[in-house]
Amino acid sequence: MDGVVTDLQGKPLAGAQVEIWQCDHAGHYHHPGDGGRADPDFRGFGRVTVGSDGRYRFRTIRPVAYSGRTPHIHVKVKLSGRELLTTQLYVEGDPHNERDGLWRRLGADRSLVTVPFRTGNDGVQASFPIVVAT
Repeated sequence: MDGVVTDLQGKPLAGAQVEIWQCDHAGHYHHPGDGGRADPDFRGFGRVTVGSDGRYRFRTIRPVAYSGRTPHIHVKVKLSGRELLTTQLYVEGDPHNERDGLWRRLGADRSLVTVPFRTGNDGVQASFPIVVAT
């Protein structure tokens, strides 16, 4: 998963932090409420600080569905200690999307957070540009 973090004018947000978190291949999070069932070999969390070009990149697994939720990756963007965005990134065309209440409630805005996951030379890849108001 990769992309560029920019402001509303398209300027890269150097120094912004991008965090992601997601469940493992079996639908478990590294969270006390998940009973310690998460795969110990999968961290489920990542954080990067973007450079002057605003680019970020994470190497992770393709998200999976779990108990009523469609596959998704949580995304948070911070700059200078301020949270600018917290959202979820969804898999375009996933058959679980239509059954997911959160995804359906997004209406037309869901196209902003639903992206194709394509098989490439380096496994499954997704590009998610992030535009935030500063």
